[in-house]
Amino acid sequence: MNYFRESYTDFPKGKIIPTESPDFTIKMKNHHVLGIELTRLNPGNAQIPDELDLVENRFREQIIEKAKNLFEKNSNFKLFVKFLFSDIQKITPERELIVVVQTVNAIRSAIQNKNENSFFKVSVPKNQLVSGIDDVLVVNDPVMTISIWERSNNLGVSTDVVDDLHISIHKKDDKLRLYQKNHLNYYWLLITTDRLRGVKNNNLPNIIMNQKFESRFQQVFLFDLMKSDIYQLI
Repeated sequence: MNYFRESYTDFPKGKIIPTESPDFTIKMKNHHVLGIELTRLNPGNAQIPDELDLVENRFREQIIEKAKNLFEKNSNFKLFVKFLFSDIQKITPERELIVVVQTVNAIRSAIQNKNENSFFKVSVPKNQLVSGIDDVLVVNDPVMTISIWERSNNLGVSTDVVDDLHISIHKKDDKLRLYQKNHLNYYWLLITTDRLRGVKNNNLPNIIMNQKFESRFQQVFLFDLMKSDIYQLI
């Protein structure tokens, strides 16, 4: 939620308070209270991975785990790190060690002089990434007590992102009646995705923004974490 606030210029001023039903509330200067429900876009239309994909994904997760362990040997940072692997340039087992070491060095360089007690978001410069890794997102938030290093789009890549969005909104609309018992002034829905990708659609942002979405939330956003892109659906 802090990452969304940093990325969305029209985010209202006020303290973010973790709650339940909805997930967060913000008390604004006019004494109105905004409730924000947070959900991750579930690729319900994702293709079932074959055995080769499963082997590749396990290997990538092994690289991430080794990078995390190596980084934390000399750092107290508790980071949220997302890795976007290339679909074109594959990492071979022979390169595993050099990939781990160079990636950790790139992350260390990217957060150099950063304060672990403050929120920050950085993307590792492309020219410091090894072949086979397209992007690395690093987020630090003082509220984190454990590190989370993971593969982007680890739930799969959808064949129909628009349908997945409709389903996500519909599911949260059904729960909004419960949230409204708190009598807040406004309700927003924030849908996050690691990296906006689809199997069939090459121009997803335009396709999504040309769709008509309906919701009982006053505003609905889709937040691409890797690119810091925000799409207002409603």
